[in-house]
Amino acid sequence: MNDVARVQVDAAAQQSGAARPSPGRPSLTLLLPNFGHYLAHLDGRQFVDLARMADDAGVDRVALVDHLVMGTHTDAYPWGEFRLPSDTPYHEPLTLLSAIAASTSRIRLTTRILIAPLRNPVVLAKTAATLDHLSGGRLELGVSLGWQREEYEACGLAWSDRGRLLNETLACCRALWGVQPVSYSGSFTSFTDIYCVPTPKQPGGVPFWLGGGASAPNLRRLAEWCDGWIPIPINGATANDVIADIRQGLPKIQSAWRDHGRDPSQLQVSVALPLVRGPESRHNDLRLSLDNVPDLVAAGATDISVPLHAFCREFDRVPQFLDGLVARFRQATSPDRGQAAR
Repeated sequence: MNDVARVQVDAAAQQSGAARPSPGRPSLTLLLPNFGHYLAHLDGRQFVDLARMADDAGVDRVALVDHLVMGTHTDAYPWGEFRLPSDTPYHEPLTLLSAIAASTSRIRLTTRILIAPLRNPVVLAKTAATLDHLSGGRLELGVSLGWQREEYEACGLAWSDRGRLLNETLACCRALWGVQPVSYSGSFTSFTDIYCVPTPKQPGGVPFWLGGGASAPNLRRLAEWCDGWIPIPINGATANDVIADIRQGLPKIQSAWRDHGRDPSQLQVSVALPLVRGPESRHNDLRLSLDNVPDLVAAGATDISVPLHAFCREFDRVPQFLDGLVARFRQATSPDRGQAAR
């Protein structure tokens, strides 16, 4: 990256961090199943209705997952057993979020996660900026490297380049969302004096949340370009496992932010709710699962992600489920929860 691009990207990253409001109460993210055969009988409009129901119920954000293609070597999945067959359908998340944006008014829209290096960075910057405008400034992008070699090869990309590709994708987007015209020189993408307008509606650009551990490359990415961290637990992780991951990684990220001149109190941390089964039951128990939320928040989580498909599999029951989820989550994260319990 040349010096001009470095200055532009650093300024954009710092502006992004400064522009975000201080974290208040913990937020609630609902993971919608844009994969698999959950509610397979529904049409596209009804899937969008799930997000509208979440908006009406007071959920803070909806999240979608991402796979462009799937190979046969799912044993390469690094977080335990990959439980879906290779021919499982995956609907492209940014396309679905565009439809959701048009049908909702308040709820924030995000990915958990988008495999960002698979997208051309200029196209991704334009797509995200357009979606941010369409949604009224409600877009966030959870991003990561992905884990599947076949996806990179199918897109004509080298698996060995994935880390550098992610770096350039984040850097290019930040640059293209900044002061115009923009120049950038990298290993994979270069341009001089171009305009990418409109820029996102949100000051500083669309927030990036980075999925993965607190490795040295990720610490740099989190400090330079990202607003939030998404630790990824292994399948079947308990609340204690997740808390241990947060406590191990969070101090490193906060230190990296301080070294980069950013305020660590602005860092967002989104964790997947550990699922707890009911006594003598094969089904996940929402109440028992949410009982762990206060400890997760105390460890540093600012957002809890709940998968809809883990608790509710009937479309007609979704509004009732969401009302109960929001009420129980607000109770679990209430500042006076301890006093109420006494």
